[in-house]
Amino acid sequence: MKKRLVIVESPTKAKTLRRFLGKDFIVESSIGHVRDLPASAAEIPEEVKGEPWARLGVNVEEEFEPLYVVSPEKRKVIAGLKARLKEAGELLLATDEDREGEAISWHLVQVLHPKMPMRRMVFHEITRDAVLAALESTRDIDENMVEAYKARRIIDRLYGYEVSPMLWRKVAPRLSAGRVQSVAIRMIVERELERMRFRSAGFWDLAAEFQGKSGGPFAARLASLGGKRLADGRDFDPQTGLLARDDVAHLEGAAAAALADRLRGADFRVLSTEEKPFSQAPAPPFTTSTLQQEGGRKLRFDARRTMRAAQRLYEMGYITYMRTDSVALAPEAVKATRAAVERLYGKEFLPEEQISYVTRVKNAQEAHEAIRPTGENFPTPSEIAASVSPDELRVYELIWMRTMACQMKKAQGRRMTVRIGAGTGAEEAVFQANGKSIDFPGFLRAYVEGSDDPDAEISDQETILPPLEAGDAVTAAAIAAEEHATQPPPRLTEASLVKALEESGIGRPSTYASIIETIQRREYTFKKGSALVPTFTAFAVVKLMTEHLAYLIDFDFTAKMEDRLDSIARGEHEALPYLREFYFGNGVTGLRPLLERKEHDIDPRAVCSIPIAKTAEGEEIVVRVGRFGPFLQQGEATAPLPDDICPDEISLERALEILAASKEGPQVLGKHPETGEPVYVRVGRFGPYVQLGDSDAKLKKKPKMISLFGGLTPETVTLADALRLLSLPRTLGKDTNGVDVIAHYGRYGAYIKRGPDTRSLAPTDDVLTIELPRALELLAQEKRSQRSAPATLKVFEKVAALDGADIKLMNGRYGPYVSDGETNASLPRDTTDPTALTEGEAVQLILDRRSRGGGRKRRARRPAAKRGARAGAPAEAAATGEAVAPEGAEAAAPARAARPQKRRAPAKKVRKKRARSTE
Repeated sequence: MKKRLVIVESPTKAKTLRRFLGKDFIVESSIGHVRDLPASAAEIPEEVKGEPWARLGVNVEEEFEPLYVVSPEKRKVIAGLKARLKEAGELLLATDEDREGEAISWHLVQVLHPKMPMRRMVFHEITRDAVLAALESTRDIDENMVEAYKARRIIDRLYGYEVSPMLWRKVAPRLSAGRVQSVAIRMIVERELERMRFRSAGFWDLAAEFQGKSGGPFAARLASLGGKRLADGRDFDPQTGLLARDDVAHLEGAAAAALADRLRGADFRVLSTEEKPFSQAPAPPFTTSTLQQEGGRKLRFDARRTMRAAQRLYEMGYITYMRTDSVALAPEAVKATRAAVERLYGKEFLPEEQISYVTRVKNAQEAHEAIRPTGENFPTPSEIAASVSPDELRVYELIWMRTMACQMKKAQGRRMTVRIGAGTGAEEAVFQANGKSIDFPGFLRAYVEGSDDPDAEISDQETILPPLEAGDAVTAAAIAAEEHATQPPPRLTEASLVKALEESGIGRPSTYASIIETIQRREYTFKKGSALVPTFTAFAVVKLMTEHLAYLIDFDFTAKMEDRLDSIARGEHEALPYLREFYFGNGVTGLRPLLERKEHDIDPRAVCSIPIAKTAEGEEIVVRVGRFGPFLQQGEATAPLPDDICPDEISLERALEILAASKEGPQVLGKHPETGEPVYVRVGRFGPYVQLGDSDAKLKKKPKMISLFGGLTPETVTLADALRLLSLPRTLGKDTNGVDVIAHYGRYGAYIKRGPDTRSLAPTDDVLTIELPRALELLAQEKRSQRSAPATLKVFEKVAALDGADIKLMNGRYGPYVSDGETNASLPRDTTDPTALTEGEAVQLILDRRSRGGGRKRRARRPAAKRGARAGAPAEAAATGEAVAPEGAEAAAPARAARPQKRRAPAKKVRKKRARSTE
C-alpha cells in the first residue's frame, strides 16, 4: 500500500509532524510559497515581456488575470515534492488555516498536478491528538479564501507598483508605497507633527511629607488652593502652552516658593478620609497583536523578534497557532487552564465559573483560538527550557502566564484618599494623599502586564497610609515647591503602532512585523530608543499622498478594504467587481485614472518642502528633501541637516542657528604649519568633521577630511585638535621585517594596521598617541575573531531544499551568518543564541536573501547587453515563507526608477481562462 504524502510550509513543522505520524506517512515542506507574482523583471517570461501589463504581473485588461511564476530557488523544491509524490497514494495539504496557508496549498496543487486523491487537513495546534483528529476530518481547499488571497495580492501589487513610481519621480528614488505601509507612515508622521506643534508650559505644585499621631510618615501633594483645583498639565493648550481655563489655580515659581514658606509653620488637620474597594479583572489571552505589544513592553523585543520566537514555538508544538484575532479558548483549553491554576496556585485563586472573552477589535478573524500552550497539561516554562532558545523561552513564559491569569479570580483591594488642609478662604491649602492596598492578588499572582516579576509588581502597587480620621492633627515634616512641565505626546513605538493599526482595523496583525521592518528598511523611520522617528522623506511622501491621493491613505478606506477582503473570504462577494472598482473606478475615482490625472498636478518642489517655522519678519523656513538628503532653506540660504536629526528638534532658534553657521561657511581654525593650507571645521550630512585645504575640480583634488571623535564638537575643537586628527593615518614605524605599522580611525573605530593584518585598539588606547611598542604588542595578540577565516559554528549537511548543498553557520567579522557557498545571509541582529538556529530557519534566511538580491559571492561581470532585464519593471520583495507575512511585501518597490525606453513590438496575446503560470 502506498504512503500518504503530507506537505506543510515549514521544515520545523514537518519535523514535528514526523514525530506524530507513523511510517505510513511522508512529511515534506514547501518552505513557504512555491510561486508568486514576478519579483523582478528577470522573472517575467519572454512570451509576455512585451505586454503593457507585464511589469505589473497582472493583466488588468483581462479580468485581472495574475501571472504566477516559480522562482529559480523553488524549482528544486517542487522537483523534490514531485519525486515524493510518485511514492504516495494520497496527498494531504497541511498548511496553516488562514488565507496564506490556503493559498500555499492551492499553489501546490497548481504546480504538482496530483493524479491521486487530494485533501486539505488543518489543525490549530501541533499535538498528536490535534493532528490525528485532523486526519479524520479533512476537507477540500476553500476556494473563497483563495479568491480573497488573490484579490489581496493583486491589490497590493497594483497599489505598490503604480504608486511607487510616482514617489520616485516626485520625491526620491527607491521609495515604496503600500496600502498598510503608507497608512502606518502617516500615523507616525502625524504624531511627529503634533510634537512639532507642541508648546511646553511650566507649572508648580507643592510636595509634602506629613506625620500623623501614629504610624509612619506619608507623602501628599497640593490639590487645591483657595477653593480652586491646582492646575496641572491637562489644563494647558498643547499648541500654545497657555492656560486653557480660568477655574483652576496656576502656581508659578516665586509664588510656589513663598506659599511653601508660609505653610511650613501652619496647623494641618485631616479634612476627610475615604476608602473605596476596587477589583481588577485579568486581561484576555493573547492575540497576535497583543502578544507583539506585550513582547515590546515586557521583553523589549521588536515585533519581528517576538513573532519569530512564537513561530518556532508553534512549529515545535508548544503553542497554538500564533496568527489569530480571537481571544476565545476551546472548552478543553479552559478545562486544562483551570486545572493548572488549581494545581499551581490553589483553589482560592480559581473562580467558580469559567471566564469567557469576546473580541472587540475591528475586522477580527476568529477562525482560531487565542494563543495558548498546547495539550491537556500545559508544560511550565521550566519544563521546556532545555529544548528552546532563550528568546523562545521568554515568549513561551509570557504566553503561559497570560493563559493562567485569564482564568483566575479578579484582584481585590482598597483605594484610600486623605485630604489635609490648612488656612481658610483664599489662603486655604488642601493636600491630598492617595493609598492603595491589595487585599487579594488574584490573577496578579501569575501575571502583571508590563512586569517581569508579578510578586514585585504587587508590592510596588501598594501604598499604605497610616490610620487617620477626620479632625486629626498632622505635622508637616517637609514642604517643598516642585516645578513641572507639560510633555509632548509620546512618539509611537512598535507596540503602540501595532495597537493603533489594530484598533483602526488596518491590515492584519500577522503582517505588522514585516510592515514595521519595511518602513525602517526603506528609511521612512529610524529608532530613537524604542520610539519610531519619521524621516523628512516620510513627511514628503505623506504630504504628497494626503494632498493628492487622499483616499489611498485614508484610515477608513483602508479598514473597509479589509472588510471587503473578509467578505470575499466568506463567499459573500466576488473578487472581480471589487478589483475593477479599485483600479478603474468610474473613470475618476479608480487608482489608474487618479494617478494619470495627478501626474501633472503634483509639484515635486511643493511636496518636498516641509514648513518648519516663520521668522519675526514672516519669512518661512522649510526643510526640503533633496537628492542628497534633507536641508534647511530660508530664501536663497540653505544648510544641510544631519540624517539622524529628529524633526521636532528643529525649532526656529535651532534652524536659524544652523542656517547662520552654513551662511558663514566653514569655520577656519587656522593654517597647517607645514603646507600653509587652511584647516576648516564643517558640519555635513554625516556629522562634523575637519578638512585640510580646498577641493580643486580642475586638478581633481579632494581635500583630506576626518570626522570628529573623542568628544570633540565644532564648538570645542581647536587647531591643535584638528592637526592631530589630520595626522591620521599615522605611521608609527616599522616592524622587524621592515613593514610599516599604521594607526588610523575608520568606520568601526580606531585600529592599527600592518600590511593586511589589523587589530582594534583597546578602550584605554588613544589612536592619536599610541606608539610603536604598544602597537606591536597588540599585533602579537591573537585576533578576537578570525576575520580571515570565519569560525564555523554549525553545519547542516546535504539540505534537500537547496539541492543537497551544505549550509554553514559562520561567525564572521560583522556577526553570525549562514552560507550555502553561493549566498551569504546574516542572522537577525537581535539573535541571542546563533547555535539555536534550525535547518529550516537557515534555508529561509538564504531564500529571503536571494529574493531581495545581493548576498552572493562576486562573480565575473557579464556583458552589459546580457545583464539584468528590461528597465522599468519593479522588483518586489514577495514573501517566500509563512514566517514573514506576504502582506508585508505589498510595497516593496523597485531598486531604481524606470527609465524612458523604446517599446517593443507587442507579443501575441495568449488568453487562458485560468491564471497564467510558469513552472
